[in-house]
Amino acid sequence: MTTDYLLMQDLPLADRPYEKLASRGAASLTEAELLSIIICSGRQGQTALSLAQTMLSVHHSLSQLARLSLEELQAFTGIGLTKAVRIKAAIELGLRSHYQLPQEANPAIASSQTAIGLLEKDMLGLEREEIHMLMLNNQGRLIRKEFLAAGGLNSASVFPRDIFRQALKSNAAGIILCHNHPSGSSQPSPEDIAMTAKLDAMGRELGVKLLDHIIVAREGSVSLKALGYLGE
Repeated sequence: MTTDYLLMQDLPLADRPYEKLASRGAASLTEAELLSIIICSGRQGQTALSLAQTMLSVHHSLSQLARLSLEELQAFTGIGLTKAVRIKAAIELGLRSHYQLPQEANPAIASSQTAIGLLEKDMLGLEREEIHMLMLNNQGRLIRKEFLAAGGLNSASVFPRDIFRQALKSNAAGIILCHNHPSGSSQPSPEDIAMTAKLDAMGRELGVKLLDHIIVAREGSVSLKALGYLGE
């Protein structure tokens, strides 16, 4: 008897991601094995695991895969809309669990360098420009990090009202805006400087202080506050 699809049940018991997770824990699985559980089923000639391995071999890491749109995910043979939606949902859950830390684990952001250290981990290797925001409580501790927008290789934009809407919803006392320069240059553009001034003024009116604006870049991340573009 044959089947058009290779199933996880066709793999040796010790190699099945479901059983491996149940017996050894999620940390024992590779990225491809975790992804295969989300994909659930394979296609003709491929298990879900080999399909996951193919996807990661093309995009090299989960962080690159996470930035794909639903349409880009569906470009892989065997990934339809349902599977693409599952992948996006799983990635979003992972991001939210990472950034929405329990209060006792929320670090204090006492300096620009502390903020830069936190932001560089996720933004230094990005291939397109993205805008992120750190939201802080009135003790200067991180509430969470929020992804705001993504653009092309050289630009991303977000409306100031959307920034402060997120901050107000989270009861943030202050925010640190951050975007990356995929070009590698840390030099603020005139648009960066103008946006900083605009957000500073708006934040003062709304009672949510713009504490800093960070540019993450390979040649060295910078703080616009340290450069003198943001008042006390």
